Amino acid sequence: MTAIYIGVMTGTSMDGVDLVAASFEPLHLHATLTVPFDPDLRDELMALTLPDDNEIDRMGKADVALATMIGHGINQLIDQNKLDRSQIKAIGSHGQTIRHRPEYGFTLQIGDPHLITEITQIPVISDFRRRDMAAGGQGAPLVPAFHQAMFLHDQIHRVILNLGGIANVSLLPAGQPNAVYGFDTGPANILMDAWCERYTGQPYDENGNWAAYGTPIRSLLDRLQAHEFFAKEPPKSTGREDFNLEWLDEQILDWRSDLEYDELEDTPENIQATLMKLTTRAIKKAIYRSGLDTGEVYVCGGGAYNSHLLDQLRWRLRKHNWSVQSTEVLGLAPTWVEATAFAWLAKCFVEHQAGNLAAVTGAAGPRILGSMTIV
Repeated sequence: MTAIYIGVMTGTSMDGVDLVAASFEPLHLHATLTVPFDPDLRDELMALTLPDDNEIDRMGKADVALATMIGHGINQLIDQNKLDRSQIKAIGSHGQTIRHRPEYGFTLQIGDPHLITEITQIPVISDFRRRDMAAGGQGAPLVPAFHQAMFLHDQIHRVILNLGGIANVSLLPAGQPNAVYGFDTGPANILMDAWCERYTGQPYDENGNWAAYGTPIRSLLDRLQAHEFFAKEPPKSTGREDFNLEWLDEQILDWRSDLEYDELEDTPENIQATLMKLTTRAIKKAIYRSGLDTGEVYVCGGGAYNSHLLDQLRWRLRKHNWSVQSTEVLGLAPTWVEATAFAWLAKCFVEHQAGNLAAVTGAAGPRILGSMTIV
């Protein structure tokens, strides 16, 4: 009987909960579903990513609300697709990150696994990141181990680029599983989405059309790139704590007070174009510094559907003839890569296999990630 694992992912962009039912060896997706957030819950989760009043009570309520949403979403996934519950070994639930502070050895994801188990009557593997942190790691990114297992090629260098709220790269040298590494490169959609929503009322910049209308502002770009994260060497990870709309507003305010400020450049679309260049330049730097001469870049996450962003990446990587395309070409649609990764991590836990790559996170060695909530 084929073992099925359910993966649950809600990322930094908080645009919904992605659910997949997957089996492995070979990889096969039996069912997929995205459950959109209730706007009030999304607003509360967004607010909880930064310090504020009465955090513990508010976090507790959001923890229950999110778990209830996930649990009923999983039941919907199973029932709509007539999945055999006896085949489902476990649920891998990442939860919603509301604070990630690797410098303190601390990360927090909410979405109560006990409640998810109670609603679904299926064991839940959760809290994947803290075991890696306990071993001295960043707790992120965790997906490179999955990328290695699924996408490593014997003869072609590959980069798997995840463009969620934060951008991260998995660098897969051809035929060298022990040389795989990866890290967060900086913001992807997190700033562009927030800026777009403020000035256009749309939750994201469809196809990057608004950014394409603008022109990047060099002086502002230089200021944004002065953030200490960009100068750090891997292993490194980041999140909404470092890159958020409040931080961006502060940088723009400082830029406007600078002697080199040119008010003719100061338009919302030019700032959007600058944010896109901030993202693509950091990705280019990561790939060119990898030591890989040329190869294939496969993009997943919501940013994979931003055609202007992908065109900008192709242009920036043209020097070494890197191709840039969606993970759809590899048989896994960009939307489902991360949720599938957490289904795979649940499988690793059940089979007592390590789920991290120490070279990626900086942990002392391989670790079995997560904790199980049994039925």
